[in-house]
Amino acid sequence: MDYFKGTSDYVLSPELKDNVNVSIALGRPLLVKGEPGTGKTLLAHSIAEGVGKRLVIWNIKSTTKAREGLYVYDTVQRLNDARFGDRDISDIRQYIKPGRLGESFATEEQVVLLIDEIDKADIEFPNDLLNELDEMSFHIPETGETVKAKQRPIVIITSNSEKELPDPFLRRCVFHYIEFPSESLMEEIVYVHFPEIEKKLLRECLKKFYWIRQFDMLRKKPSTSELIDWIQALTAGGISPSKVEKELPFLGTLLKKKEDTDLVAQSAPGHHGFNTSIRTRNVY
Repeated sequence: MDYFKGTSDYVLSPELKDNVNVSIALGRPLLVKGEPGTGKTLLAHSIAEGVGKRLVIWNIKSTTKAREGLYVYDTVQRLNDARFGDRDISDIRQYIKPGRLGESFATEEQVVLLIDEIDKADIEFPNDLLNELDEMSFHIPETGETVKAKQRPIVIITSNSEKELPDPFLRRCVFHYIEFPSESLMEEIVYVHFPEIEKKLLRECLKKFYWIRQFDMLRKKPSTSELIDWIQALTAGGISPSKVEKELPFLGTLLKKKEDTDLVAQSAPGHHGFNTSIRTRNVY
């Protein structure tokens, strides 16, 4: 069995690493929740890299149906071939195209399957996948065939908790909630992206970042990915640590709602002189 030991470009807690390996050992999906921007999707990329497997991504939308992940029967193409072509349409199998789940079943080698943002779909969507994820097989009524996984994929499922997932589905998963990184862990994460960052600049950025996040009334707290964007903007703009200490340059990379920017500006010590303008000089 391939054990996940982590990768150099993804910082994870020992608990998360253990849950990834429990999921692999049990052959059960790993359901990952956490604030947006905490690295849920990137985890699947890291796992694929860490165990040397190909990554198959199934991005879920509000209109996604479970069967689409298994296969798609292209009835329109078959109709066109019947009307305008000289192609033999009696073999329906040529019009059956595998979905992302079907693709991960059909491959000769084990893959990592990411079912991304499962909570965006209809509430019945998770239940519609119960048997397929349990038995690693599905039936195609149009052809009478049953497709069985040649290799059980490593399944990673992410959720932003927009909808509650049904209990029968949860019972079949290994679960992990990615806690928002502590300041020390966040420092490690930043160093992965900016190994040459000035220590004083990093210290001031983290101080301001966590100061902003402590406001309970924020409609959208800045995430890890937004901190990375902010530091990149500061670095590209040549902003000094002392300016970060006294001001909040490029605030629009951290906060995305006017109510939040107003709240932060008004709550800053000596806010009358507190500069929250979004300056664009030398950023790009």
